[in-house]
Amino acid sequence: MSRPSILVLHGPNLNLLGQREPGIYGSVTLEKINQQLLSLAESLKCNIEFYQSNHEGNLVDSIQEALGCHNGILINAAAYTHTSVAIRDALAAVAIPAVEVHLSNIYRREDFRHHSFIAPIVIGQISGFGAQSYSLGLQALIHHLQTQT
Repeated sequence: MSRPSILVLHGPNLNLLGQREPGIYGSVTLEKINQQLLSLAESLKCNIEFYQSNHEGNLVDSIQEALGCHNGILINAAAYTHTSVAIRDALAAVAIPAVEVHLSNIYRREDFRHHSFIAPIVIGQISGFGAQSYSLGLQALIHHLQTQT
């Protein structure tokens, strides 16, 4: 396989990481997470592109635009995980292998966070490891892509 391309999608409020509820989400900023992923992507020999939006439709557009451009999607849909059929349907429509990640363990939080519309259609879900969830997700996604070809 040539160098795979991964789209990393960050959902609503993740632009506030580092200052938003650090007891839940940690003190690492989104910029730092992206820097860590860039470094990891280099060692995994993959290309990576980042996109963050607080708007559901923009995330749907990014998923659709990934078709033909990216081999995988690493997504933290944040609150949209629990509410967005549109994001779920976009991921299903493009059928690009995807991994869902969350900084916090969504199953140890409020009951409404226990349901993910995305989980049934992605290849896997990683939650509860803070910023490391993204790195683990990227490693799992690349491993999946390498073993499926």
